[in-house]
Amino acid sequence: MYENEIEKAKEKFGELLKKQLTRVEEMKAQGDFVDYKSLDKIVIGVCGGDGIGPAITAQAQRVLEYLLKDDIEKGKIEFKVIDGLTIERRAAEMAAIPADVLKELKQCDVILKGPTTTPRKGDEWPNVESANVAMRKELDLFANVRPVRIPELGVDWTFYRENTEGGYAAGKEGVNVTDDLGIDFTVVTSPGCDRIIRAAFEFAKANGKKRVTAVTKANIIKTTDGKFLDTFYRIAKDYPDIMADDWYIDIMTAKLIDEKRRRDFEVVVLPNLYGDIITDEAAELQGGVGTAGSANIGKKYAMFEAIHGSAPRMVKEGRDKYADPCSVIRAGAMLLNHIGYIEESDKLYKALDICTITEKKLTMTGRDTGATGEEFADYIMETIANL
Repeated sequence: MYENEIEKAKEKFGELLKKQLTRVEEMKAQGDFVDYKSLDKIVIGVCGGDGIGPAITAQAQRVLEYLLKDDIEKGKIEFKVIDGLTIERRAAEMAAIPADVLKELKQCDVILKGPTTTPRKGDEWPNVESANVAMRKELDLFANVRPVRIPELGVDWTFYRENTEGGYAAGKEGVNVTDDLGIDFTVVTSPGCDRIIRAAFEFAKANGKKRVTAVTKANIIKTTDGKFLDTFYRIAKDYPDIMADDWYIDIMTAKLIDEKRRRDFEVVVLPNLYGDIITDEAAELQGGVGTAGSANIGKKYAMFEAIHGSAPRMVKEGRDKYADPCSVIRAGAMLLNHIGYIEESDKLYKALDICTITEKKLTMTGRDTGATGEEFADYIMETIANL
């Protein structure tokens, strides 16, 4: 009984195993993380995406150019504007990323990216793959990094979410064995765990953090989450000055809203699905996902972006100049930190706190009742000048 169904499922599972084992060998062959200090010039790509993306990334670029003015003049920093990642172009070519755009992206060291539209059922657009997902695959951006800072609550968290494995790695490759039985796959590899966990500890070491916390459900999901947790404590031994501990995902969601405990967390590293859930919870405490920046980091490339949508309606109504650039400017602060401009990054974070929390002279409403993105960027730069 069910022999044919089982054989078909086994065949599909075998194809998945071959694909993942090939990926493991490719990861093993990779070199170390790029050393930006060793580069003669760092090329920063600015890819506006679509919708409000070009408007807000332009303002973030202005802020970064202000902070990096001296090194731009010395030729150590170059900005490269990359157009063509619009939904219109992607739909016309039925490509997640047009080939010439991908070629330009690969000529950059780091990328500041605006939001891109991902079609869904009922949209006017054909079913084109997410540009974000494609970029993560093409550039092997395995670490999704999201900081959450709430100074008045004593909160300063940085989440390192694994980007390429876990429950999302084979999201399209599950099997409906019969009408009554469906199975999906969770994929975890030793090199995949190693590189995300080591990246989290290296960030902690470079930024004076004293605690790195792993989040799993290893008491129940023993094989994959167990491998992640075992790798975490093995790597933790290489960083004796940093406290290492772990929490289960269910209790961790509670502890983030526990006023007595949440300020104790600093750097958190976790598999893909748990990271997706918990970083949105954390961002909501900060003021919503629209206030959060995000990084996608690999060993060779890194991409920094706003985590909100492209808001095409604002463009249709002529309101894109009123779009809030706060999230992508925050992503710019992450970019500065990543390439070694720690002082400039700290200044930008402080200015963002002043402009959005403590002083807040301007209000962004998304309409002509509030400030424009250009006015907000000016406010940020004026604040930096007075620090």
